[in-house]
Amino acid sequence: WVFVGQQCKKFSISPVNYEFEVHAMSAEKLPFILPAVFTIGPKITAAGGEESDRKDLQAQLLLYSKLIAPLHSSRSHVQELVKGIIEGETRVLAAELTMEEIFKGTKTFKEKVFNRVQLELNQFGLIIYNANVKQLVDVPGHEYFSYLGQKTQQDAANQAKVDVAEARMKGEVGAKEREGLTRQNAAKVDAETKVLSVRQQGQGLKEEAKVKAEVQVFENERAAEIAAAKAELAMKKAGWDKQAEVEAAKAVAIREAELQMEVERKNAMRQTEKLKAEQLSKATVHYDTQVQESNAQLYSRQNRRRRRQSCLSR
Repeated sequence: WVFVGQQCKKFSISPVNYEFEVHAMSAEKLPFILPAVFTIGPKITAAGGEESDRKDLQAQLLLYSKLIAPLHSSRSHVQELVKGIIEGETRVLAAELTMEEIFKGTKTFKEKVFNRVQLELNQFGLIIYNANVKQLVDVPGHEYFSYLGQKTQQDAANQAKVDVAEARMKGEVGAKEREGLTRQNAAKVDAETKVLSVRQQGQGLKEEAKVKAEVQVFENERAAEIAAAKAELAMKKAGWDKQAEVEAAKAVAIREAELQMEVERKNAMRQTEKLKAEQLSKATVHYDTQVQESNAQLYSRQNRRRRRQSCLSR
């Protein structure tokens, strides 16, 4: 809002490119030129969404508006201000360093210039959006950077020659070392192969002897088992033969007894017929008596034979 008695003016917040060639001197009083292009403008974005960040952004815009308000139609004073800050900070920083330090640490030197300039611009609400510091240039009549560049190139060329020579030497030495190592390794492999071959032959002979011994032991055990089986079979056969003989003797004895009984029976029958012819009643009595005596005798003989057979079996 614009109140009565107030004025409202609009101004651009677009960043502006500022191109300079800063003349500075090193600690040895050697002059040089630093070409640079800075893109600078007001800070229009907050770092975060906090209330403090928004307030800081408003404060920065207020500082920038105060900077351009007096001469709104022309921004030459802003350019002079920026140029003065960049030249001043660059000269102060260059005066603290030697020319060799500036040349070797160009990137670090540029970063320090950027940081110092930004620190001074903060008080005017300005921010560096981009900075392109070009290669350092000699002042006419002073060719330090040119000579230093030539020296660097020459040193690099000489160093390259040295590196090539060293590389060639290392290559030749390495080739000789590799050849020597190859021969050593080949001899070592041959020796180890021979040792391994002898060990394998010895191991083979040991295994062969072990197998033969095991086979001999097995054959001996097998022969012993066969001999034991044959002996046991012979004993069984002997027992079987003896038992067969005993059984045969028993059968013969029984058959003889049966035949004897048959003979005696027939004799008794003939005797009985004879007695019947002579005297039926006397013969009958006599027959019965004789039959009983014969049976008794037969029984007695059978008992004696059985006892003899029992003794033979024992």
